[in-house]
This record gives sequence, C-alpha cells and structure tokens, in this order.
Amino acid sequence: MKLISWNINGIRAITKKDFFEDISKLNPDVLCLQETKAQDDEVEKALSKITDYHQYYNSAERKGYSGVAILSKTKPIAVTYDMGVAEHDTEGRVLCAEFEDFYLVNTYVPNSGSELVRLGYRKTWDADFLVYLKNLEKDKPVILCGDLNVAHQAIDLKNDKANYNKTAGYTQLEIDGMDNLLNIGFVDSFRHFNPEKVAYTFWSYRFKSRERNTGWRIDYFLVSNPLMDKINQVEILSDYYGSDHCPIQLELEL
Repeated sequence: MKLISWNINGIRAITKKDFFEDISKLNPDVLCLQETKAQDDEVEKALSKITDYHQYYNSAERKGYSGVAILSKTKPIAVTYDMGVAEHDTEGRVLCAEFEDFYLVNTYVPNSGSELVRLGYRKTWDADFLVYLKNLEKDKPVILCGDLNVAHQAIDLKNDKANYNKTAGYTQLEIDGMDNLLNIGFVDSFRHFNPEKVAYTFWSYRFKSRERNTGWRIDYFLVSNPLMDKINQVEILSDYYGSDHCPIQLELEL
C-alpha cells in the first residue's frame, strides 16, 4: 500500500501545473493533501479529473484558507472530520480515514505565524491533538501524515541556529510538541530509516531557497510503533514541483 502526503499550497493553483500527471505517475493508493485553500465544492471541482478515487474534503470556514483532503482507491471503513474541539474545528485541519489495520490521520498543523503571534494557540492545539491521537490509538494503530509545521531537530532545517526560538516551526515549544508525540510511541518514520540524511520537504518561494536547498523538513509520516514492522520505505520526493512543499511517500505491507 502506497501513501502519499503533499502540502499543495492551493488546489486551484497546483492543478494548473503538472499535478494530474504527477499523481498519475506516483499512483498512490491513498493521497493526502494539505492546504487546499478552497471550499469543499471548489476542491471537488478542481479534482474532477481524478475519477478512480473516493474523495473526502475538510475545508475551513474562512475562504481560501487551510483545508485538507483524502483520496483513496479503497473506500475507507469510515471517515471522520476534525478532532471534536470547537476551538480548532473551524479551520479544516484534520481528516481521519479508518482502514482495516489502522487509522490514517491527515493534518495541517497551525503555523505559529510571523512574530510567533499564534504560538500560544499552537501550544493548545498540540496538547488537544495529542489527546485526540491517543484516543484513536486505543482502538487501532495510527498513521499520521501531513504538514506538522515543525522542524524537529537541527538536521531538519538549513539554518538551525539563526531560526531557533525566533521563527515559526523551530521554537522549543513546537519541538516539545513533536517530542510529546514521539514519547507516546509514534515514530518519525523517515528519520527511523534515514537517521543522518539531510533532506527537506519545504522551501520558501523567497531567496531562491529551492535552488539553494535552503529548506525545512516539516512534512512527516508519524507511525504508531506497532505498525513499524509493516513499513517498507519512506521517501521525500523532492523531484516533484508545483508547490513550496514536495510530496512524501510511505509504503507498507499489510
């Protein structure tokens, strides 16, 4: 089973590029998209060329903002929206598909913002999301994918010292949030297989960041520990363009 996760930075923008050809080439069993930046009906329209997947969308109340989608060749047992916390559930950030052997949670974690204006909110989100995931794990293992908006370690971003505690995505509070997920038994699957590999999933559109590979690894597959022996491979597909993020891929044998 091949899973792809991709922050596409706008469904309407990326579908004007090579998106459909890319998806055809990648041929995932399940495709998780973040930052669709459109309402459900607009996402459905933008993806209307893709006919061989069951499609599910969760959009923000605010137009042109956030939003996640799951496309699956196999119809999930069930699909649930949001995490059941009113403070968070208007931003279209969580979509969960239940399969026979695991829950797949697709998420777009809130960015702490310029000058860290949403860092306090991010702390609340991280705590509530942890509880949500722990509740799912009581039933069956979880694969969590998406843009988690944190570089976990110094190896996960180009300029770690210049950004530490100054830039959204690399504050101690956000790092602690990731530590808390790993401490309850989630595994950073890419880092598990590639302990010393420098690879990024996001590059700012500014300063020729992608050309210079001045990037961040903020997109992840976090996997419940009991599932790790089923994971064959995790890759960062940096040859794919169309967004300021690249897709990431996980293959598992069930």
